[in-house]
Amino acid sequence: MLVLITYDVSTMSSAGQTRLRKVSKTCQNYGQRVQNSVFECIVDATQFAELKIKLLDIIDQNEDSLRFYQLGNNYKTKVEHVGMKESVDLEGPLIL
Repeated sequence: MLVLITYDVSTMSSAGQTRLRKVSKTCQNYGQRVQNSVFECIVDATQFAELKIKLLDIIDQNEDSLRFYQLGNNYKTKVEHVGMKESVDLEGPLIL
């Protein structure tokens, strides 16, 4: 299933800056950055639960926020991209 993850982490302190880096790195391990604080992740239910727990352990719920949009398995008809920065086919082959 495709999960869209957005986050807003307060960076007013060095602890917040550290949280921001950890949230970003954790999301990168599961998906692709499509905007500064937005990731598209193709995961199964177990991976999604694991990712969610990891992110909830990182953020400070009094200062930061996370949003999870579960677009499901038929996401290709629900996502439209316009403009710069071409999207990468997350299920396609990796060519280096």
